[in-house]
Amino acid sequence: MRVLLVEDDLLIGNGIKAGLSKHGFSIDWFKDGAVGREALLSADYDAVILDLSLPGIDGLDILRGWRASGRDVPVLVLTARDALKQKVEGLNLGADDYLGKPFDLEEVAARLRALVRRRHGITERLLLHGAVSFSLENRTVFLQGSPVALGPKEVMLVELMLLNKQSVLSKSAIEDKLYPWGEEVSSNSVEVLVHRIRRKLGHGFIRTVHGVGYALGDAP
Repeated sequence: MRVLLVEDDLLIGNGIKAGLSKHGFSIDWFKDGAVGREALLSADYDAVILDLSLPGIDGLDILRGWRASGRDVPVLVLTARDALKQKVEGLNLGADDYLGKPFDLEEVAARLRALVRRRHGITERLLLHGAVSFSLENRTVFLQGSPVALGPKEVMLVELMLLNKQSVLSKSAIEDKLYPWGEEVSSNSVEVLVHRIRRKLGHGFIRTVHGVGYALGDAP
């Protein structure tokens, strides 16, 4: 999952980015609220973490602008624990959830996963495709009930395919989801990931749609 983080506090921002990266999220972090506001308009994010107390620009104004422009990406707002009025206003403007500072990273990760599940209309915590299953909670892939050892990016791609069962994803769309800005991506990164996943889960798990991209294959 690719997440946009708009947070000016260096300590909090570093902690969120480092912690969520270990939980399998791809994080783009912007300390400048105005830049973060524009970032959502130029990339396809699965969710946003938005601090409402930003210097120079009000986080509520950012949220208001996103919703007014039709952006429906799930937004988790961060507020001071006693800022009840701010929480209520944020929810009324279209925020999907909020967390008061300080917070636990495990809870942040769990809330983000819940928001993404809700956006995709998923009620279960286990994604199924034939003999392959994926636990959204502990990010483990199983084949016929046995865990399969996959690298972090491989897990992210399996999750992406299972969340988009009816879609054909272009190579560039996959890169956008798996790699945050600033992370080096080789020209054949996606092809290598697909090859490794096919070797571990079966060649038909991901099918190539020539000239377009990749899609989930027949259930193994």
